[in-house]
Amino acid sequence: MTAVDEYVIGDAPLGIAELVAVAREGRRVALGAAARERLAAARIVVDQVVAEERVAYGVTTGFGQLATTHIPAAKVRELQQNLVRSHAVGVGAPLPREVVRAAMLVRASTLSKGYSGVRSEVVELLVGMLDADVVPYVPSRGSLGASGDLAPSAHVVLAMMGEGEVMVEEGCDGDGTGGQDACIGREPSGPALRAAGLAPVTLEAKEGLALLNGTQFMAAIGALAVADGEALLDSADLIGAMSIEGLRASVGPFQERIQLLRPIPGQLATAANVRRATAGSAIMLSHLNCDKVQDAYSIRCIPQVHGACRDAFRWLREVVEIEIESVTDNPIIFPETAEIISAGNFHGEPLALALDLAAMSFAEIGNMSERRIFRMLSPFLSELPPYLTTDSGLNNGYMIAQYTAAALVAENKVLCHPASVDSIPSSGDQEDHVSMGMTAALKLVDVARNTQTILGIEALCAAQAIDLLAPLTPGVGTARGHAIVREFAPMLGRDRYLAPEIEAAAAAVREGAFARVAHDLKDAADDAASERSGVRGEE
Repeated sequence: MTAVDEYVIGDAPLGIAELVAVAREGRRVALGAAARERLAAARIVVDQVVAEERVAYGVTTGFGQLATTHIPAAKVRELQQNLVRSHAVGVGAPLPREVVRAAMLVRASTLSKGYSGVRSEVVELLVGMLDADVVPYVPSRGSLGASGDLAPSAHVVLAMMGEGEVMVEEGCDGDGTGGQDACIGREPSGPALRAAGLAPVTLEAKEGLALLNGTQFMAAIGALAVADGEALLDSADLIGAMSIEGLRASVGPFQERIQLLRPIPGQLATAANVRRATAGSAIMLSHLNCDKVQDAYSIRCIPQVHGACRDAFRWLREVVEIEIESVTDNPIIFPETAEIISAGNFHGEPLALALDLAAMSFAEIGNMSERRIFRMLSPFLSELPPYLTTDSGLNNGYMIAQYTAAALVAENKVLCHPASVDSIPSSGDQEDHVSMGMTAALKLVDVARNTQTILGIEALCAAQAIDLLAPLTPGVGTARGHAIVREFAPMLGRDRYLAPEIEAAAAAVREGAFARVAHDLKDAADDAASERSGVRGEE
């Protein structure tokens, strides 16, 4: 990878695309010259406070309820080290490598803005660990989202000090909330740092606090969820369109002129996705003059429900884009005036609320999807054979796959209790309201994974339904969705082991296979519209 491929901290804003490239694809990171200058200017302020033994929170005082306890200059280094050691109390399954890498990048970017007072060596170590893929072992539970993500951040910093642990790959991958990721190994960070040619850091005044305070972990999970969630929403539109065809429902309610009477952005986008996917469908043409008056809401209201979920989810993107480019440290240093001001930018409420709403939006996608699955399996609600098998009774078809979808829908409903409405005071009631933003982030991951599986099951059923309507052919986009399914799941004739096919279908949703179809169709439509506009301009 060349220097051109590096993300230079301080030279360009940190966006979600850059974060994903570093977290998942191993894009290299460097610290820019402008960032070094800002770091140096803020550090001068901290050094002056220590030298003059002035009182400044977190620099020459204790923390939280102990903020009134003055710490002499000779003890400020020990103060920072003790802070990190005492805060590294996380428990539970480890966060996945990509989340920890993303959080490290967010923290390095935040520090480099020059309002935190750390030395450039501290940020350089974070950058060096990212490039060498030395990733701290960080338990997933323990953050209240109060002064940010204190406990998980402390595990990162302890590893930077050579006293913590780093991840050892043992062939596991998962979502960091249990299950497969529980088998990730760990080893002492000191030898791992030395093996990578990196030296552990000895923290100076303010540096431990600057590395701990902030929303970097919930923001990291939120940013990765944005990248995955937009693909989930596009997949839902395409798979929903496949179900519309399988159920021989009407695309009349998806007409643009109807949507323009209620021009909610997400609704417009989803309806357009469905129209493009079903264009040219012989299945749709076959029942234009049928006597069915209305379709069920899980079909007819796809634009309204999927669209509302799109708009709700867009709020998470907006919040995350601001958050990963923000200063969430405390206290904040203003080098131009040499002021150190204690404030509350570390509070996770903006993220917590958006993460909770994003989980609700995914759960609603799953709710609608499961209802369409049920309709396709029920002959009294469709024109299809029972459970999508031509020999029902002897064969059960997709009967029990709907049970799985229903179980995941039920679990999502439990997980959608909003974490952000809860608060347990801590630190002697100094932190008397906390956001529980990390809890919101972790459950969003679970809801997203459940919904990806529900959509995968719907894709399997919709592809089977389309096959059962042969020789009628699907639309241009739904045909491509059908082909994706048939890459890992042949048409179901007799009962067979379906769990691997459900896993493959969920993976296709998660990896964006269905979403790419929706993107391609939109790009083609945009190009055609642009070309038509150009022709009219020439005329």
